[in-house]
Amino acid sequence: MSAAMRRLESTPFSLALFDRKENLMSRRNRPETPDTEVLSSDALTRRRIAMGLAAAPFAAAVPNLSFAADHPTAKVNTTGLAVTDKEVIVGQLHSATGTMAISETGSIQAERLAIEQINAMGGVLGRQIKIIQEDGQSDWPTFAEKAKKLLVNDKVAAVFGCWTSASRKAVLPVFEKENGMLYYPTFYEGLEQSKNVIYTGQEATQQIIYGLDWVAKEKGAKSFFLIGSDYIWPRTSNKIARKHIENFQKAKVVGEEYYPLGHTNFNSLINKIKVAKPDCVYAIVVGGSNVAFYKQMKAAGITADKQLLLTISVTEDELLGIGGENCNGFYACMKYFQSLDNANNKKFVDAFKAKYGAKAVIGDVTQAAYLGPWLWKATVEKAGSFDIDKVAAASPGIEFKGAPEGYVKIHENHHLWSKARIGQIQTDGQFKMIAESADLIEPNPFPKGYQ
Repeated sequence: MSAAMRRLESTPFSLALFDRKENLMSRRNRPETPDTEVLSSDALTRRRIAMGLAAAPFAAAVPNLSFAADHPTAKVNTTGLAVTDKEVIVGQLHSATGTMAISETGSIQAERLAIEQINAMGGVLGRQIKIIQEDGQSDWPTFAEKAKKLLVNDKVAAVFGCWTSASRKAVLPVFEKENGMLYYPTFYEGLEQSKNVIYTGQEATQQIIYGLDWVAKEKGAKSFFLIGSDYIWPRTSNKIARKHIENFQKAKVVGEEYYPLGHTNFNSLINKIKVAKPDCVYAIVVGGSNVAFYKQMKAAGITADKQLLLTISVTEDELLGIGGENCNGFYACMKYFQSLDNANNKKFVDAFKAKYGAKAVIGDVTQAAYLGPWLWKATVEKAGSFDIDKVAAASPGIEFKGAPEGYVKIHENHHLWSKARIGQIQTDGQFKMIAESADLIEPNPFPKGYQ
């Protein structure tokens, strides 16, 4: 583990998050401030943010008190949630420390930006959103413990959180038992559906299958070496990938390897890749391990001019630590890249950089995290209530036309209709978009033949 990562793990949350680019990536020295009012997890003391909203891409507005009056608390909150006439409290539950902080900090920032913008427009049902922040610490039991605190003790109206499937699986029983609502932003393996979760990232048909079909058709790949971090998402994703490769593409898997989260020595794996000589390395290495993996690959001479590699786990967030020069030319399958050229994305990128600095980057999961508060706002206002059952029932059909990725819509299975895209890594840590699906892909978390 690098010295920077050790510093991050031992740093208090406020510093770990808001000095992210200095402490984690050592790319710049820039002070940052939080972007909305946050309630500390212990004392629940409030602090007003000193940053103005001039950078927000939406027109600022004072809280709509008449709107709140039209929706009295007794009617919009019948189950004892943390909702008053003036405010509604939500939770954030991500890893601000540990090996997953490299990936999850962007989600925290994006959710804060969205909430700030929503508050500037008058909030939700005329109420300002306040946040209780919890740190999952890259530890799955801690995620479950913090989820219970947010739902049972703090009675938050919604939670925006998790990254890994292991953390999501850890908190899911808590959300279902306590009847909370989680907005989960990460691309994942699918094979799950819950009334209590809105999945704003991709499931397997929108990422794994699309990416494998692209690399087979466009690059002629017929043999694959599967690599993953050792937990639920990479293992299940590669199980789906293997079935697609062998049963549907009639191709071969010539190797499959897994390594613990935080692992930093990939020399043995690299030697196995050299011996196997796959047409395509299919990589699902997660978190801080990516830095060591790609730097060691380059040092061993495995570069894009010699080896085709497709990843579904490296976004602009990870590239900030890896360095684009260490994996230039490799491919990723995502639904969003910061370089997307559309009006929604330009506003989003401009606002994000105005808030977090000109060198800030935005990855796929960061963008999906930004969608969560906006979708929740639209759903609550459609339902006319913060009650979880009413929000769950109102979710199907909710649209967000202002999504940076272009447009999204909640399916009845609580996943999003989204496009799939292929990007090629550039030396500056950005992606050049190579391909995208012609239409939005209908989410199908239980595809036949892959379970």
